Amino acid sequence: MFAPFRQACKPVARLFALLSLAWLAACDTTLQDGANVGPTVDPSQPVQVALLVPGGSGEGSDTFLAQNLENAARLAIADLNGPQIALRVYNTGSDPTQAASVARMAVEDGAQIILGPLFAEAANAAGVAVAGSNVNVLAFSNNTSIAGGNVFILGQTFDNTARRLVQYASRQGVNRFMIAHGQDIGGEMGRDAISAAVRQNGAQVVAIESYPLSQAGIFSSTRRIVGTARSSGAQAIFTTAGANADLPIIATGLPEAGLAVADTRLIGLTRWDTVPQLLSIPGVQGGLFALPDQGPATLFQNRYSAIYGSQPHPLAGLAYDGIAAVGALMATGDGALTRSALTTPQGIRGTSGMFRLLPNGRNERGLAVATIQQNQVVILEQAPRSFGAAGF
Repeated sequence: MFAPFRQACKPVARLFALLSLAWLAACDTTLQDGANVGPTVDPSQPVQVALLVPGGSGEGSDTFLAQNLENAARLAIADLNGPQIALRVYNTGSDPTQAASVARMAVEDGAQIILGPLFAEAANAAGVAVAGSNVNVLAFSNNTSIAGGNVFILGQTFDNTARRLVQYASRQGVNRFMIAHGQDIGGEMGRDAISAAVRQNGAQVVAIESYPLSQAGIFSSTRRIVGTARSSGAQAIFTTAGANADLPIIATGLPEAGLAVADTRLIGLTRWDTVPQLLSIPGVQGGLFALPDQGPATLFQNRYSAIYGSQPHPLAGLAYDGIAAVGALMATGDGALTRSALTTPQGIRGTSGMFRLLPNGRNERGLAVATIQQNQVVILEQAPRSFGAAGF
């Protein structure tokens, strides 16, 4: 069942590269986080928006995603009631140098705000390139290391997911967490996000174990992980494992190595509902994971497929959300595309529910908490529909 693991890792590695290609510090930008960057525009005139997409890289997957991002942005523009958007689309490929050049070109063309790029290196380069131009960048990355200055990230972050799940688990009496992560940058980023969320909620990380990202490496690590869970008194094992990669193996291997998931449940940093075959694996039964508000997510998918004839790429909604954020600001009549306006605490209704941009350049998204019971996804707590509700 798990023999193709190495092949299965390839699309996951590619997706992770899409979301966080490099670990670059946001302090590369010359702007201070407290500066109220961004122009004030005439709300009676079309807002000039530049959309930076990964087209032109030569990769078919990038071309497909670039078209999906543009489609979603144009769908969002059509949905706006009042505010006018003038959209220009620019290809960045996957090259940070090209992204920087394109970002400068977009500003010279009159862009008042930039949506994209996707790759973390490219987004960081674009932000630095226009740092002195009073223009904010709403990047599609989820790499928190590039957030700050004039760069905001729209992608779902590990720290947001970890915080939501730790808060829920803590309310259920779980306060001793063990972390199990893969030995790669994604696993390390996830480990750090989980650790921070546990500390922030007054709980305890009682142990951390890592494992090599190979089928043999994972299976050889499961007895050690189970032994550590027992000796540390962990009430839950919070794993960074991905549904299309290491999760099927770790969730099979841990029960086989003696883990009683009824007593020490798994908690997942990634979504478990994206691969139907996962739902029957013993280790995920009774575990916890987070997922977006399914109401608006389904509406967006249905509208997109009705217009464009296919289901949207999972990341396409980020472009829609970026346009929705600009439209919401213009609807106030203030015409402000500044940092203080973008970080309004009320939040914005997006393709996957409520979200808001934070002063540190990161974002907060409303997430539901789910489990798997009898091979079925069961929602335990709905995604909050406003900030200040449960889960925020």
